[in-house]
Amino acid sequence: MAFALPPLPYDKSALAPHLSAETLEFHHGKHHNAYVVNLNKLVDEKKADGSKSLEDMIMSSEGPVFNNAAQIWNHTFFWNCMKPKGGGEPTGELAQAITRDFGSFAKFKEEFTQAAITQFGSGWAWLVSEGGKLKVTKTPNADLPMKHNQTALLTIDVWEHAYYIDYRNLRPKWTEVFLGNLANWDFAAQNMAKAKK
Repeated sequence: MAFALPPLPYDKSALAPHLSAETLEFHHGKHHNAYVVNLNKLVDEKKADGSKSLEDMIMSSEGPVFNNAAQIWNHTFFWNCMKPKGGGEPTGELAQAITRDFGSFAKFKEEFTQAAITQFGSGWAWLVSEGGKLKVTKTPNADLPMKHNQTALLTIDVWEHAYYIDYRNLRPKWTEVFLGNLANWDFAAQNMAKAKK
């Protein structure tokens, strides 16, 4: 069974002016798709077991198979971490959990921003649940929380191709715009609810 490029959960122009249709065209249509093409090639060459789910492949592999499978997962998750008219502050149980574990939303925002802007080179900053507690973490390249017994709630992609067309080298600005205008807190809350089960 071949892996397919999942569609975006919104139209390519839906996140403008914060993230352009051109960025999504390249990031989803070229970068994300390349990981799908590469993983299918590895399956065809029998370097990967095509009967496994993406998650099973991630947990049981390393090298090129892991890198491509994990990047398919990371990007699919990332698209859902954004929505039109997103950003601001979460509400309900997620807001309470953030206040409980970080002290305030402002403190969470500070920690998440630091993780995003200090990730050396390419990678991701994450809000995760680990052992019933929320924390901020960062991972390089294709690495992701599930490899560290954590449940991902929200992520920002800080590979340069995620923001360079719109923000050039201004990763702090991209992080600010993500939290202020794009973050999908409803998706993060759903992930937190799943982590409790």
